[in-house]
Amino acid sequence: MERLQKVIAHAGIASRRKAEELIVDGKVKVNGKVVKELGIKVTDQDRVEVEGIPLEREEPVYLLLYKPTGVISAVKDDKGRKVVTDFFPYIKQRIYPIGRLDYDTSGILLLTNDGEFANILMHPRYEVEKSYVAKVKGIPARDKIKLLERGIQLEDGKTAPAQVKVLSVDKKKQTSIIELRIHEGRNRQVRRMLEAIGHQVVKLKREKFAFLNLNGLATGDSRELSPHEVKQLRALAQHGKQTQ
Repeated sequence: MERLQKVIAHAGIASRRKAEELIVDGKVKVNGKVVKELGIKVTDQDRVEVEGIPLEREEPVYLLLYKPTGVISAVKDDKGRKVVTDFFPYIKQRIYPIGRLDYDTSGILLLTNDGEFANILMHPRYEVEKSYVAKVKGIPARDKIKLLERGIQLEDGKTAPAQVKVLSVDKKKQTSIIELRIHEGRNRQVRRMLEAIGHQVVKLKREKFAFLNLNGLATGDSRELSPHEVKQLRALAQHGKQTQ
């Protein structure tokens, strides 16, 4: 038996917190009866409805994609552009990306149908670290790097401190390769952080998501996460929560 809100989250309907709100608001039925108790547990034989729609309990899937540039981090696009779920025509479950990578950014992207799992990995308070490598115009001075390391003011607020490392510089071409490690996931955050210190991003790639990397994968390749990797990600997020 599993808690009702967990079953709803695993079905990809909503995060566990949102599922709890749906239950309290009387929008969930079990075997035809409205339930408002968060402690209730259900089995595979129980019929669950969320807002009048029967719950289809999907087997959870956890996927890693090496997202190419020129692809939308969404399940569909009204302009007909390629989306990340197009790389998984063989997956029957209703998967969606965990967070997003910009259209012109490549790198590691996770997809799932597990709402609770997606929520804990996306929320900044769980402090799941992501590592980006950017090619920028110009060569940043040390005082500019320190601004990023302390946290920099953007139009939507100050960023959390970042770990920054200049990997290489090309004085002739006046370009630099910079690694940034952050745990937030605001829209176009890395690009905006670097532009805020006066360095336009030419190319951007997310190379790591927590301990996961792109080793052995080419652009557009994907693989399933192992059960151990899923457990590790949950444990990392839970550790981050406890240290708040």
